[in-house]
Amino acid sequence: MAKGEISWKTKVEGVRREVYAHHVGNRWVFFVRERKFDEWQKLDNPPIEDWMELLDGVKRRIARRLLRPEEEVRVKELILERFPEASL
Repeated sequence: MAKGEISWKTKVEGVRREVYAHHVGNRWVFFVRERKFDEWQKLDNPPIEDWMELLDGVKRRIARRLLRPEEEVRVKELILERFPEASL
């Protein structure tokens, strides 16, 4: 993983998948694949679960001083923009 990327693994409807989010400028671009050697596919509308995983990853990186604290605020704003009903 590159410096501006955060990755995690999840299961959706019993199917294991890998997701990573790449930080580009002031936005996050999500990619997904099901198996290790599959090609990464861009995920245009990631679900709220992926956004919450990203927020968790951002918080952990801030604690290790790998990201600036302002990034947590930006990610929260992006989540609330896309999912107004979300409680952070």
